[in-house]
Amino acid sequence: MIEALVTLVILSLGLLGLAGLMSESMRATLESYQRAQALIMIQDIAARITANRLVAACYAITTDLTNGSPYLGTGVTSTPTCTAGTSTQQNRATADLSDWNSMLKGAAETTASTGGTNIGGMIGARGCISLIATNTYQISVAWQGVGKTSAPSSSMSCGKNLYGDEAYRRVISLTLQIPILS
Repeated sequence: MIEALVTLVILSLGLLGLAGLMSESMRATLESYQRAQALIMIQDIAARITANRLVAACYAITTDLTNGSPYLGTGVTSTPTCTAGTSTQQNRATADLSDWNSMLKGAAETTASTGGTNIGGMIGARGCISLIATNTYQISVAWQGVGKTSAPSSSMSCGKNLYGDEAYRRVISLTLQIPILS
């Protein structure tokens, strides 16, 4: 009887360990998915800016590199307008920023069971585009992680102080230089 109880205790501890491993695996999978989505979104807007490079300045939503705002995505109800270039270029830039704003909010995937709620994006996604030098832009995407890590470096200010504890904020940035073609 004692042997059966000892076996049961050992088996229970093993199953608890397995449950913890599964939980950690699911968290890591979600973190990986969110990082992949952020990379796709950065590459998307970088390609859009490059394709409409004559009005690249319209894409810079003048995100302050100190406090990380303004931004697009979660909590934003309107997108900036463009006043440079031709009307076609302006419309393209405005449409690109509007599309990116929707993608950050998860509009790529919705659920019918909750009336079309966006579910395809990262948790609390925000996108920032800053002009950091002549024809050089910093594109960043910030989102809320599901577990604490070290806070992002001070050079990555997108979404700063918007996720409660900074250890939950995740940020990926890309520096994009637009060539001057003659």
